[in-house]
Amino acid sequence: MAPNRKVAAPLALVQEWTLPAAATLGSSVRVKGILLEVRARLPSNIKKSLDVTGIVLALRMPEGMEDDFESASAIISKGLEGIDSLPVIPREIQDILSISTTERHRWLKDGRLQSAGTRTVKLRGRAKKITFHVFDPRRVEEVLNEDLVSAWREDDAITKAENRRQAAWNRKLVREVKAAAKAKPVADDNAGDAARHLLKGWAEFERSGLLR
Repeated sequence: MAPNRKVAAPLALVQEWTLPAAATLGSSVRVKGILLEVRARLPSNIKKSLDVTGIVLALRMPEGMEDDFESASAIISKGLEGIDSLPVIPREIQDILSISTTERHRWLKDGRLQSAGTRTVKLRGRAKKITFHVFDPRRVEEVLNEDLVSAWREDDAITKAENRRQAAWNRKLVREVKAAAKAKPVADDNAGDAARHLLKGWAEFERSGLLR
């Protein structure tokens, strides 16, 4: 006889919110970040009642929890006000712009990616807090729409090639200096032979007494 399966209670209380493109910036990682941001505002016992499918946040709760449902709906609606201005965190900007961690660090350091400030958080299971740069979503959107990443990568490739040429030239100079330092002076025998040739017959000329 097949074991009885526990049937979950139908989630009759449902409300959905579609996230705007200006908030998600076409990134599933950004959508997940928004979900976590809104969940953090909810009481711990109903956090998991809020989930996301695609770009739609959905709050689902069973009958009998009407009061909690109404309270949570209000919190979520309030939390989504101005969500398109939520700062972009590192893993989100990397997904939005399809860039690597190395590129993010390099472009942040030289100013091409402009920081909108820093954020400090404590990771679950870790005692130490971490601080990281966040980014203005409108600036990130501008970089994306103008395809500035492609231009930056071309600039980096040119700079890298020039640095390689300069490094090769510097290594050549170092080798030449070392080679010159190791070389020993060589006696100029040919110059001595030439001098002796030019003075050939000088003794006879002196003996003739013409210089007396």
